Parts: sequence; structure tokens; C-alpha cells
Amino acid sequence: MKKRIVDIACLMVGAFFFALAVNLFVIPNDLAEGGVTGITIILYYLFQWSPGLMNLILNGILLIVGYKFLDKTTTVYTIITVLFNSLFLHVTESWSINSDELWVNTIFAGVFAGLGIGLIVRVGGTTAGTVILARIANKYLDWSISYALLFFDLIVAFSSFFIIGAKGLMCTIVLLFVGTKVMEFMIEGLNPKKAITIISSKQDNIAKQVIEKMDRGVTVLSGHGYYTKNPKEILYIVISKQEVPMLKRIVRAEDVDAFITIHDVRDVFGEGFIELSKT
Repeated sequence: MKKRIVDIACLMVGAFFFALAVNLFVIPNDLAEGGVTGITIILYYLFQWSPGLMNLILNGILLIVGYKFLDKTTTVYTIITVLFNSLFLHVTESWSINSDELWVNTIFAGVFAGLGIGLIVRVGGTTAGTVILARIANKYLDWSISYALLFFDLIVAFSSFFIIGAKGLMCTIVLLFVGTKVMEFMIEGLNPKKAITIISSKQDNIAKQVIEKMDRGVTVLSGHGYYTKNPKEILYIVISKQEVPMLKRIVRAEDVDAFITIHDVRDVFGEGFIELSKT
């Protein structure tokens, strides 16, 4: 129950930030957006139709058509998000900020949009529209959600060229790129993981120290030196970035001649990390 409350709070905050991105930075600077929001902004420029109302109508249609591609929880969270997003778009419609710097506004539009969507997607919701398409691409094509969203958003953004002009389109592309990076950061979290491989003659001692002092699992891989043909046991460990110094101390204390490689890891699923069933 507590998790549900926190999730809904994140959905509300995310919807609020996204609405601020649109009403404080995008529309006042004649920029565009991707997805359904981009379509509602185009309609606003052409006919002065309320983005909040059009967002509710268009996303409602897409939800009816695409709900079968979402699980029950995601569908409920998406409905909540669409409702709050439409509400906040309407409430903040008259809000403004005193800034005439186009590129500053462009960057902050991307930051606010990425922060908002990132919070929503992180807890399992979507803003409907192209986010539904991005989730489908992630599920069936193994695309990154953030980059799939960027792809679909760019299609909508480029269609606004004849309304906002070349400069507006260029700023919009920057906006979407910044938003994608911020959203990616929000979704993947603050603690990127590292995959460590260790080749050492004291591999047993190192493995025991890692298990006892760091409470991390160790996988042993079999290998051999190409030139000497001597068999070797290779340790493979996945840890957080903050745990790397401790691991180095353990290895250094056991074997100063150990060979270590450290790799960035984007997604880690399994015991001790993220449950595979939640992705």
C-alpha cells in the first residue's frame, strides 16, 4: 500500500513537471514537442485549442486502442498520469517565467520534460501517446525506452517545421535530446553498476573476502592463457560504482599483481538488483 502511494505521488509530480515544461518553456518560445503533446501544441498554435483538453481526448483514444499492450498496473498508472497531466496543463496554462533567452529556455524545457517523464516511467506509468509505442518497441524489439521515445517524438516534431520554422525545429531537437538524457538518468537511477573481471593466482582468497566483506556474489569462469595454455579461474563480479574502491582494496591486499578490468553496466537484473519480472 505504501509503495502504491509513493508511486502515485511520483506520477503526480512527474505530470506536474511535464506540464511546467510545456507552459513555461515550450509554448512561450514557439517550440514544439514530441508525441501527443507535440500534436496538442500544433493544434494550439493553429486553432488556440486547449492543450490540456486535447491531451485528455487524444490520449484517451490511444489508451482505448493500445491498452492491451500494457499490463494492468501500467494501464491504471497511465490513466492516472493522463488525468493529472491534462489537469496540470490546464491549471498552469497562464503561468509564465521571466526569461527571454531562447537556448536557456530550450534546455530547461528538456530538463523539466525529461524529469517529469522519467519519474512517471520509473514507477511503471506512461504518458500514453508515443510512450506506449516506445514500450511496445522495448518489449518486442528490445529498444531502449528513452531512445525509442526520442525516435517517435522526432517524427511528430519534424511535422511542426512548417509552423515553428527551422530555428524552432532545431531548438526542439535539442530539447528532445536533453529530455531523453535526463529521462534516461532518471530511469536508470543514481547508482550505475560496474562489472568487474579479476584474474589472479589468489582468486579463492579474493572471492571469500568479497562474499564476507561486501556481501556480493562471485561467479567463477574457466579460462586459460593463450600463450602458456595454463588454466586460469576468472572472477566475475557486479557491484555498484561506490563499491569499486573497497573491491580494489581487497584485491590489492591479496594480490598486487592481479589483473582487473572494470566495465560500465547499464541494466542489471536478478537477485540483489532489479527483479526481472518488474521490467
